[in-house]
Amino acid sequence: MSGITYDYMEKYLRELIGDSKGIIKELEEFAEANGVPIVQKEAARLLEFMVTVKKPKKILELGTAIGYSSILMELAAENNVEITTIERDDKMVEYATENIKKAGFEDKITILHGDCLEILETLDDEYDLIFMDAGKGHYSHFLPHCLRMLAKDGMIIADNVLFRGMVACKDLMIRRKITIVKRMKNYMETISQDENLLTTVLPMGDGIALTVRRNENEKTGTAGTSR
Repeated sequence: MSGITYDYMEKYLRELIGDSKGIIKELEEFAEANGVPIVQKEAARLLEFMVTVKKPKKILELGTAIGYSSILMELAAENNVEITTIERDDKMVEYATENIKKAGFEDKITILHGDCLEILETLDDEYDLIFMDAGKGHYSHFLPHCLRMLAKDGMIIADNVLFRGMVACKDLMIRRKITIVKRMKNYMETISQDENLLTTVLPMGDGIALTVRRNENEKTGTAGTSR
C-alpha cells in the first residue's frame, strides 16, 4: 500500500483513467525513467477536473518540476488560462522550459526561477486557482501569501498533504521525515481550523487538500432568507 489507499484501489482507479496521450504521456515516461516526481495519476485527473469546472483565468503553481502539471492544466483549459509557476532547481527549469515550448504554451506559461517563498513575497497578483506542490515542509509559510493573492471565489489545491500516510498515522513514520510531517500537520490544522476557510481532504494519490474561503453566512452560521 501507498499509506493512503490500498493497492487494488489505486490499480482500479488508474485503469479507469486510462493511458495518457501526446506530450502528457511523454512527460510521464520521462519522469518515470529519470526519477522525477510529478503528481500521481489521480491527482492529475483532479487538476484537469477542477480547471474544467472552475475555468480559471489565472493560475499560480508552486513547484514546476518538468512542467507536467502546468502543461496538463493548460491543456484542460484549452489554452485559455495564464499560468505562473515557480521552480528553484536549475535543471528542472531547463526541462520545463523545453517542454512548455514543445507543447506550444510559452506565451501562456511563465516560469519564475528562484526560491518559492522569496518569489511569493514579490508577487501581488490575483489568482483563481493556486496549486501548491513545492517544499512540503513549507506549506504553512506559503499559505499567507497564497491567501493574500487568492481571488474571492478562488481555490487552493495542495498536494502530498498526507505524505505517504505519515501525517495521519505515526506507525508509518520514517524518522528522517519527522520535521516535514510535523510541519505538514501544522498546515493541515491551520486550513482545517480557520473559521474563514473551508477545507476538504481527499485520500487519493498522496493526499490532496482543497481549500476555499467561507462565505459570510457560513461563518456566522446563518442561513439565507427565502422569499
